[in-house]
Amino acid sequence: MDPLFNTTDVPNWTTRSNDTNNGTMYWNQFVQPVWRIVLWAIAYSCIVIVSVVGNVTVIWIIMAHKRMRTVTNYFLLNLAFAEASMSAFNTVINFTYAVHNEWYFGLVYCRFHNFFPIAAVFASIYSMTAIALDRYMAIIHPLQQRMSSTETKVVVGVIWVLALLLAFPQYYYSNTDQLPGRVVCYIDWPEYTVCDFKKMYYVCVAILIYFLPLLVMGCAYLVVGLTLWASEIPGDSSDRYKEQLTAKRKVVKMMIVVVCTFAICWLPYHVYFLLHQFFPDMFEEQFIQQVYLAIMWLAMSSTMYNPIIYCCLNDRFRAGFKQAFRCCPCVPRGSYEGLELKSTRYLQTQTSVYKASRMETTVSTVLQSGDDAEQPKVKATAVSGPGVAGVGARPHSSSLDLTSNGSSSRSVSKTVSETSSFYSSNNLQE
Repeated sequence: MDPLFNTTDVPNWTTRSNDTNNGTMYWNQFVQPVWRIVLWAIAYSCIVIVSVVGNVTVIWIIMAHKRMRTVTNYFLLNLAFAEASMSAFNTVINFTYAVHNEWYFGLVYCRFHNFFPIAAVFASIYSMTAIALDRYMAIIHPLQQRMSSTETKVVVGVIWVLALLLAFPQYYYSNTDQLPGRVVCYIDWPEYTVCDFKKMYYVCVAILIYFLPLLVMGCAYLVVGLTLWASEIPGDSSDRYKEQLTAKRKVVKMMIVVVCTFAICWLPYHVYFLLHQFFPDMFEEQFIQQVYLAIMWLAMSSTMYNPIIYCCLNDRFRAGFKQAFRCCPCVPRGSYEGLELKSTRYLQTQTSVYKASRMETTVSTVLQSGDDAEQPKVKATAVSGPGVAGVGARPHSSSLDLTSNGSSSRSVSKTVSETSSFYSSNNLQE
């Protein structure tokens, strides 16, 4: 009855004597009424639909747009893949098995069912840990070289290798058993006289995929938060500095919300299984099934919140979601140009730059036509007499003065180019 840590060495059965028939009849005390199963099915179906659709959309936004392929987003891509996979392959099966504790899916899927969720949770939380450490290095040690895309992919690969190694014991010891009236999927842990391998494994898993990474992320974001929010912005600081600081704060704020959501959703689950290891008698009561279904729903729901958080707190993800769901009548049209996602501020800046370019072109055209209009007068006056040189020089110098006072076309163009470059690079950091 437990998806990640299947601790049912002897499945939950109750025996009672049957007066009408000779012998003993076995019955399953975890069978629920239909109305309760329907309500739980609706609750779990909402998780699967929102999680799979949301995380697949996040994967599309990052993979289909070059501007989104940053170090942070590569880890978010890995996080979205792990969460979508766990929702698609495990949530429905977990619910089906937890409803009345009977396994219908064979030995192969039993092993996968016990193996994959631990690997997916490990990959998810260590992707968040990698983002926290990357943010720490970028903000606390900005002069050090950042990870390249190749190095990021290597880190993601290492995370998955470690995740598979940690989950391998659950795959190796998983088994199915035919009991009177039903089949169960459980983990047949070996028994050692020196130590309790099962308890040791679950304690290590809880530390490695929950408490340790949360401690690391908490320390990293505490230092980053003090650096970004505790210090005052200098009064004479440039607009570029303020824009970069605001962009960094947005990213860190979004990741803190993601981490806190994960911690809240998974805390009851880990507490439940740690208590199960040390106080197993508490979990033989019938009401514990409802407690478990509620705790598992909360843990599995963590897979559906992240896309919502990205959409609410990040301009470019919001633009991507609007583009992906543009056919829905309730979704407003967003700013989207080709395959490049741009924030609203960036588009407004680009519009201003475009207007400045148009103004520059207009001024240059007026100056050029004014200069051309003066030239015939110079030539006409040159025929009349000795005052030619003075009259001919004035229009030319006037043209030079106008160009100088309005700043040269090359200077204006350079300023416009620099402004566009700054806002473009600053938008990439958000």
